[in-house]
Amino acid sequence: MKLIDDQLTNPVAVGDMVEIEVQNTEQATIHKVLPRKNYIARQSPKSRHQVHIIAANIDQVILVTTLLDPVYKPGFIDRFLLTTEPQNIPVIINVNKCDLHGEVEMQQYLELKKSYESIGYRVHETSTQNHFGIEDLKIAVRDKVSLFSGQSGVGKSSLLNAIQDDLGLKTQEISNYSGKGTHTTTFAEMFHLHSGGKIIDTPGIKLLSFNNLEVMDVAHNFREFFIASRDCKFGSQCTHRNEPDCSVKTKVNNQELSEARYLHYITILEEIEKQNYWERSKKY
Repeated sequence: MKLIDDQLTNPVAVGDMVEIEVQNTEQATIHKVLPRKNYIARQSPKSRHQVHIIAANIDQVILVTTLLDPVYKPGFIDRFLLTTEPQNIPVIINVNKCDLHGEVEMQQYLELKKSYESIGYRVHETSTQNHFGIEDLKIAVRDKVSLFSGQSGVGKSSLLNAIQDDLGLKTQEISNYSGKGTHTTTFAEMFHLHSGGKIIDTPGIKLLSFNNLEVMDVAHNFREFFIASRDCKFGSQCTHRNEPDCSVKTKVNNQELSEARYLHYITILEEIEKQNYWERSKKY
């Protein structure tokens, strides 16, 4: 999706390279935003007609999630990958708080790892309580620009503090009443790492909607479905729902492709079509 200036809530984002005119030792004026090599954008939480750029010019995303505290929400990973896939940005899915895992969660993690690594994403496990996986994560972010994102309460700030202990990012416990996370980061911010590289901390995400996308935007950015669509009767124009001779549906039925991913895909398409229907209805 090509971004149009009047659709943006923030024409300048964290990670942008800009041309400036220095006013004094503390102030400067931005004259031009240089072309971005990539960006991550989402529908604005405040306006479904506008787009918010989360960050630009990044090398990878560390998508932080949990299976417990807060409980894993199926579908969130697939929704988030719709923000990175169009820009071909590598993603490491980082399952945090693994010290809380029992046998059920350990099996769930192995299934998640198998599912996403089979389609080209890296899956990693960490705990800030016993430092499990932290050293490997430090190596993964060294000399790169890495954006950290995830739902509220998954321990993202604690994870960043474990990577570099002088960041001093605020942390907050999960609400005992709601079981949900609360925002401890209120805006995206970039930090330099002593070991080399930069990290971008972002506010926790509670909801990802895609009213700014069309059906084919989604179809083309579930990567394994797009690859399989080469064998669909209608090729890359297949939406993998009611079309005859759909390779994607066949592979899902044969358990060659993830049924869970397919169901998340269908849910997103239905949300987009429902919103588009209401938008058209309001015009008449």
